[in-house]
Amino acid sequence: MIDALISSKTRIKLLLKFFLNSNATAYLRSLESEFGESSNGIRVELNRLENAGLLLSESEGNKKIFRANTGHPLFREIHNIILKHIGLDQVIENVIHRLGEVQRVYLVGDFSNGMDSQVIDLALVGNFDKSYLIALVEKAEKIVGRKIRYLLYSPEEAQLLDWKQFDPEPLLLWSDGVMK
Repeated sequence: MIDALISSKTRIKLLLKFFLNSNATAYLRSLESEFGESSNGIRVELNRLENAGLLLSESEGNKKIFRANTGHPLFREIHNIILKHIGLDQVIENVIHRLGEVQRVYLVGDFSNGMDSQVIDLALVGNFDKSYLIALVEKAEKIVGRKIRYLLYSPEEAQLLDWKQFDPEPLLLWSDGVMK
């Protein structure tokens, strides 16, 4: 969907990296190895996004570290487009809203690190009917065209869980009926 609007695959990867999880930071060489692309193409796109005010940068030693400009007027809209591109809006609509006692939904794995993947990893907190969840996940997978992997935690288990064990720290997508 998004590739019909944006022809640069590098720009799409950068938008995923920085606008899916606004806490994501990266520098040119790390993006070069992560994307498997030349630094020149990545540099051009980083400069375009920075000049447009969508990315901010700061120097750390000899590295220029980039991150999303969450204060930009288009940040929320771009974030929502990225969620729709991945299909997370459909996962929330078709799975979470029908499960009942869901307290929180976190994005974990590659997507929480801003990397595209064919698997959406979620951590769900609440009390669920697991057989119904499996049926809903199968339907959502067909809609979004990606596999969905999930971890289920009761509210009590979630309180004892060290969320920092996830790398990167999970991104809260949804909480008690409010999409983030």
